[in-house]
Amino acid sequence: MKAKAFAPAKINLTLHVTGQRVDGYHLLDSLVVFADLGDTLHFTAGEALSISVTGEHAAGVPSDSRNLVWKAAEAAGWTGHIDLNKVLPHGGGIGGGSSDAAATLRMIEDEGGAIPPGTALRLGADVPVCTSASPNRMRGIGERLDPVTLPHLPALLVNPGVEVPTPAIFAALECRENPPMAEDIPVFEGPQDCAEWLGKQRNDLEGPTTLLAPEVAQVLDALKDTKKTLLSRMSGSGSTCFALYPTMKAAHFAAYEIGAAHPDWWCRAVQLN
Repeated sequence: MKAKAFAPAKINLTLHVTGQRVDGYHLLDSLVVFADLGDTLHFTAGEALSISVTGEHAAGVPSDSRNLVWKAAEAAGWTGHIDLNKVLPHGGGIGGGSSDAAATLRMIEDEGGAIPPGTALRLGADVPVCTSASPNRMRGIGERLDPVTLPHLPALLVNPGVEVPTPAIFAALECRENPPMAEDIPVFEGPQDCAEWLGKQRNDLEGPTTLLAPEVAQVLDALKDTKKTLLSRMSGSGSTCFALYPTMKAAHFAAYEIGAAHPDWWCRAVQLN
């Protein structure tokens, strides 16, 4: 048996930290979408589990039991070889590892395998929403998902090449009891009114991250200065930031602007949904 799976980049359009449980897990309220850019996995069934990692961002990605892909396959009882092509920067707040694990679970289920209940959440808070790979409002510690309808959003993703450990970001968070999003998410006509509404929301981890990694603040400033930008914000708890634009043409032009000024930054124009 051979199979192929796509693991799209996960983007947190919002990320409100609304509390903390007694066991230490933080409660979130986040609007999550996915890009038309991601990692690719090829699966070949066999007697033993093995992983090879190739691609632009293969360096530093484990190819043993530390990899979430390995953990996902093992949890579902699947064995064979997995070739993981890393397009997404890891540790960048766009769910690279979580999306890879989710793609593995989807492949196994599509091939008739059984996924033990609760496997996705045990692998990580972002794995359940990445398993859906569609727009969702994610609440709790990642276990509560409510599908949402959003327009296609032309966007630019930029990562300055730095990693900030998630525990350090949460440790630097001054307040853990913040307001959630409004109960009802409006129906949007297009990118402009969606960006306007998103501008009234937050990523509560953006402030602590920019203090720990000034490079992220530089990326946000650069995105704000691009032409026709509707909104710029950090995604998740990592160093990747995004900006929204009215058209893909504007997003590609912004990618040219950023790429020319900062050739060492990872910069990709994408469509979100």
